[in-house]
Amino acid sequence: MSATTVRQPRSAARSPRPASARAFTVDWRPLAIPAFRRMWAASVICAVGGSFSVVAVPTQLFTVTGSSGAVGAAAGVSFAALIAAAVWSGARADVTDRRTMLLAADLGLALTYAALWLQAVLGGRSVPVLLVAVAFQGLTYGTVLTTTGTTVPRLVPAELLPAANSLSSLVRYGGSVLGPMLAGVLVPVVGLGTLYLFDAVALLAVVWAVAMLPPLPPLPPPAAGTQDAANAAATSSGAGGISNAAGTAGAGGTEGARGGGRGSSAAGWGSSAAGRMLAGFRYLAADRLLVAVLAVDLAAMVFGMPSALFPELARDVSGGTAGGGPETGLLYAAYPAGVVVAGLLSGTFTRARRHGALVAGAAVAWGIAVVLVGLASELWIALAALALGGAVNCVLSAFRTTITQAHTDDALRGRVQGALTVVLVGGPQIANLLHASASAHLHDLTGAHLHDLTGAHLHDLTSAHLHDAAAGGVLYGPRLVICADGLLTVVTVGAITWAIPDLRRYIAPAPVTAPAPEPEPEPGPESEPVVARTSPAPSGDRVSSAPASRARAGLR
Repeated sequence: MSATTVRQPRSAARSPRPASARAFTVDWRPLAIPAFRRMWAASVICAVGGSFSVVAVPTQLFTVTGSSGAVGAAAGVSFAALIAAAVWSGARADVTDRRTMLLAADLGLALTYAALWLQAVLGGRSVPVLLVAVAFQGLTYGTVLTTTGTTVPRLVPAELLPAANSLSSLVRYGGSVLGPMLAGVLVPVVGLGTLYLFDAVALLAVVWAVAMLPPLPPLPPPAAGTQDAANAAATSSGAGGISNAAGTAGAGGTEGARGGGRGSSAAGWGSSAAGRMLAGFRYLAADRLLVAVLAVDLAAMVFGMPSALFPELARDVSGGTAGGGPETGLLYAAYPAGVVVAGLLSGTFTRARRHGALVAGAAVAWGIAVVLVGLASELWIALAALALGGAVNCVLSAFRTTITQAHTDDALRGRVQGALTVVLVGGPQIANLLHASASAHLHDLTGAHLHDLTGAHLHDLTSAHLHDAAAGGVLYGPRLVICADGLLTVVTVGAITWAIPDLRRYIAPAPVTAPAPEPEPEPGPESEPVVARTSPAPSGDRVSSAPASRARAGLR
C-alpha cells in the first residue's frame, strides 16, 4: 500500500444486520476508518472548545457599543462572508487538493481566533476591527464547512455515509448546546479574551487531523466506457481505500460504477472560477434528484424553523418574560437535544437504503412537529414536539447530505456542497425574518381588529387576558404563525415529492465488496492457470443518473 493510500479495515466495509440492542444505538462503524476517526475526534474537541466565539463575539460587541444593532451588523457580515466563501470554495475544491485547502482554511480560522484574542488582550474597542475579524471568521468557516463536505466521501464508503453524517450531526448539535453553556460560565472567570484563545487552541486538533490525511487531489477521469476502469474502481472502493494513484475513492463504488462519470471534470479543470461555478449550477439545476433534495430541505428550514418566535412563545404559553428566561432557554435547547438523542440512536436508521423516502418523510414529520408546537397549550408539550422535530431533522440531515455526496460526481461535488452550505446557513436566517415579520403583522392586524370590535370597552381586554386566552388553547399571535408554517411545510414537501418522483423512488446502491478469489483447481497433468475474474459493479436502484444530468446540463 502506498503512502497516499488510506485503506479501510474489512470489518468496516461490511454492513451486517443488526444482531443485538447495541446495533440500535450510535452507529460507530465509520470510526473504524483511521482518517475519519481522527477528523471526528478532533471535531469533538472543536465542537465544545472551539465554539466559545459564538458567545464571545456578540458579548464583546454589545459591551463595547451598548447596542444590539452592532451585534446584528456583525451577524450580517458573517453571514454574507460565509455564503461567498461557500460558493467560491465549492468551485475551488473541485480543482484543488482538498487536504491542502481544508488545512489552509482551518489554519486561517485558528489565526482569526488568535487575532481576536490579541485585540481583546490589548483592550481593543474598535468596532471596525471586530467586524473585519468577523468577516474573516465567516470566510474561513464557510470554506471549512464546504470542503469538509467534499472530503468525507473520499474517506468513507457510500454505505457508511449515513452513519458518518449522523456522527457529525451528533457532535455539531451536542457542541452547540454544551459550548455556549460552558462559555457563559467561563466569561466571568477567565474573561472574553481567553475564550478566543481556547477556540484557537481547540482548532489545532483539527489542523493535526487534516495534516494526517493523504493528499486528496481531483480524481482523474477513467477511460470512458471501459469496463476494466469501472471494475477496478468498484474493487478498490469496496475495500474502502483511497488510492490517488489509481484515481479511485472509497465511496462504495458509486463513482466507479458510472463508467466514466467524471468525464465532465476535464472541461472544468482549465476554466475560470466563474465558469466552474456556472457549470456547477447548471449541473445542479439539471439533476432532478438534487433539486428535489435541496428544495425539500429549504422548505423545511424556511417554513418550519420558528426559533425567532421562541421568546414570544415562552411569554404567551408559560408566562415567561419576553426578554429571555428559563422558558425561552428551554425552547431553544429542545431542538438540538432531540438531534443529540437521535444521533445516540443512529443505528436504527443508518442501515436503511430508501434514502429519498426518508428525506421526504422526515421533512413531513418535521412539519407536523412544528404544528404540534403551535397547538401546544403547555410548555412541556411544546418542548416535547421540538425535541421530536430535532430527532426527525437528524434523519433528514443525515440522508440529505448522503444523497448529495454519493449521487454527485467527485469532479462537481464541491460546487454542489457549496450550494448545500448556502441552504443550510441561509435557510434559518430567512426563516427568522419571515416568522418575525409574520408574527408582527398578525399582531398588528389582530390589535386593530379588536379595537374596532370593542371600541370604548377595549380597556377590558388587556394583554394579560390575551395571553391567558392563548395559554388556554386559543391560537393567537406566534402560535397561529407556527401552526400555519408547519402546515405550509407539509404541503410544500408533499408537492415537491409528488412533482419530482425521483426523490421518493431513490434507493441507495447496495454495498460493493471486493469479489472473492476463484478457488484453485485440483492439480492435474493438463490444468491451465486460472485467470481471476471481477464482476461488474452493481448499478443499484438509482433512478436519476448523474451522466444523464450532465448531458442535460451540457457538461459532457
